[in-house]
Amino acid sequence: MAKTPDGKNTSGRGQRDLKVKVKSARGRKLSSTRWLQRQLNDPYVKRAQAEGYRGRAAFKILELDEKFRFLVPGARVVDLGCAPGGWLQVAVKRVNALGERSGKRIGTVLGVDLQEVEPVAGAEVHQLDFMDEGADDQVKEWLGGKADVVMSDMAAASSGHKQTDHLRIISLCEAAAYFSFDVLEEGGTFVAKVLAGGAEGDLQKLLKQKFTKVANVKPPSSRSDSSEKFVVATGFRG
Repeated sequence: MAKTPDGKNTSGRGQRDLKVKVKSARGRKLSSTRWLQRQLNDPYVKRAQAEGYRGRAAFKILELDEKFRFLVPGARVVDLGCAPGGWLQVAVKRVNALGERSGKRIGTVLGVDLQEVEPVAGAEVHQLDFMDEGADDQVKEWLGGKADVVMSDMAAASSGHKQTDHLRIISLCEAAAYFSFDVLEEGGTFVAKVLAGGAEGDLQKLLKQKFTKVANVKPPSSRSDSSEKFVVATGFRG
């Protein structure tokens, strides 16, 4: 029997369709109405609200970590483009940045973003453009050394043109990858969002040169109608 992310059954005799319908409003675009209706009916949105995460994207990094186990106690983690902070929240718990699990190593979580981000307990957050000259050295100084994980859920601003948006996010992902080469410890992990579209071949080739394993994954929480996927590169060669 099918279940939602919070474990509730979605099928069965006598059950009703409880989807929320959103009426169109004057001044609101049809696309906005559809987005709002999707949000209100999204089980991951509801689960994020119930569990205190800042957005449904938190479940993407949770699911990726369940599969690849890179957010381990004691790890030093850098989150590029960390707003609104959901990935930071997950990382803090997984690497034991608050030291709540007795006997486990205490990790470090560092987030950077172009915009100011509301503080996250257990994480250190800085307003920084990671593509600025010297940003890699600044991050290593804040960390007190190199990182075990560099992760990114960044997406370039949408232009409305699918191919253009694809090229933009691939370019952003490549920039994040080069940044990771400068700050990762040997054996480290790089995780980033990409959009499927045919132009990511060079990125894949680059990562395969730098890491022992490169996997492309679409986690269950990634919407089925989205072209996004995530690249998980493990075993940085140094």
